[in-house]
Amino acid sequence: MLLTAVVLIVAVALLFDFINGFHDAANSIATVVSTRVLSPNLAVAWAAFFNFVAAFGGGVQVANTMGKGIIDFELLRAQGSTGVLLVIFSALMGAIVWNLLTWWWGLPSSSSHALAGGMVGATLPVLGFQGLVGAGIAKIIVFIVLSPVLGVLLGVTMMTVSTWVMHRQSPLKVDTWFRRLQLVSSAIFSYSHGANDAQKVMGIIAVVLFGTIWKDREFQIERWMILSCHAAIALGTFFGGWRIVKTMGHSLTKLAPIGGFAAETGGGVTIIALAKLGIPVSTTHTITGAIVGVGSTRGWRAVKWGVAGRILWAWVFTLPAAALMASLVYGLARLAVLAVR
Repeated sequence: MLLTAVVLIVAVALLFDFINGFHDAANSIATVVSTRVLSPNLAVAWAAFFNFVAAFGGGVQVANTMGKGIIDFELLRAQGSTGVLLVIFSALMGAIVWNLLTWWWGLPSSSSHALAGGMVGATLPVLGFQGLVGAGIAKIIVFIVLSPVLGVLLGVTMMTVSTWVMHRQSPLKVDTWFRRLQLVSSAIFSYSHGANDAQKVMGIIAVVLFGTIWKDREFQIERWMILSCHAAIALGTFFGGWRIVKTMGHSLTKLAPIGGFAAETGGGVTIIALAKLGIPVSTTHTITGAIVGVGSTRGWRAVKWGVAGRILWAWVFTLPAAALMASLVYGLARLAVLAVR
């Protein structure tokens, strides 16, 4: 019975990973599609490939943070297998519901913060505030602000440098060169997306296994977890929806290939660097910041600030909304378990 429950929760975790890729596909392909360098179908295949390639060099620092840096793993494990499974199931479902809602609304919210919020909301009814790792949560909250700011700064820097290097070239030559280079920048960003986002679910799966059937083993991220999570997010990216692509690639600002290159490179470099530090940042926040930074180099009016403001509100509400949904799911799941007993 326990093994069946564990397998089901791991399956739900991989489903979240798939939905993460589906939801965040726009982050990886919006710029390369909006500049018409690749068709949507080719773009998602390109992005999905590099999502998976990240399994062979992305590391596991973010996975360890998600597994032990948001909730107190030892306190949670002390609640027994049922407690661990209820908390993780509720966290995943809270994050999944919020991701699907924001996908339907066409808002590029953060899957990373949805999952973090879900973990907080599911843990509070069981362990209270003592079950939370304050330093880890504070780090995530700080980078809700810092990651888009870094994206803006690197987007502006890359755009300024690229424009300066090519300022003596004809517009046709600039466009031709950066259409080619945007394939590289898109690959960098897709790699960074896999390196950051797939790791979150590895940490969750590790909590489930080492908190239940493997509770006598030392917590670690197994190789099969890495490969399965990267495969799930790559598949999700491949089947990703068009709604958020439209918001990111068309509604926020208009991009030429040189701008797409600058945004993807700036955003990708930021995410890879922070992933190596074990910080589960939002790829959504970072690439949005980079796109805004690139757009702002053409003047204040080049960015549609009304759309940017709508995106900002989605960022603000993601953590508390996912936490609330996870708490509600936990309450319902707890009642269901008691009724069965």
